[in-house]
Amino acid sequence: MAVESRFVVIRHGVEAKTFMDKKSADEYDKMLDMADNLADVFAQSPIELSDSVSEELSIYLAQHREEVLVALLAKKPASKAPTKKAPKKAADKTPEKVAEKTVEAKPAKPATKSAKLTKEN
Repeated sequence: MAVESRFVVIRHGVEAKTFMDKKSADEYDKMLDMADNLADVFAQSPIELSDSVSEELSIYLAQHREEVLVALLAKKPASKAPTKKAPKKAADKTPEKVAEKTVEAKPAKPATKSAKLTKEN
């Protein structure tokens, strides 16, 4: 006989979700707490939101709390790991750079009078 430990998140007397580890269950429960708090904020706002929209929006914002905190300037954006820059010579030889240099190297010739007349006719 096998024994399994499961962690069940129960909200308002209803089983919300089952997890195999405590950490994931706690994180989910915390996210649902934040969503409830956000729903309360939406309920106090002068903007009319249906219950389903309020619930969806509050859950979305709680799930993306890091981005929300950055947007509210409450947290600095996560800096990405520094990457090594490619050597300048290698970067200059990409097809786009070569095409740019070719275009920039040839100055545009002014149109001659005969070319203008041909275009107008």
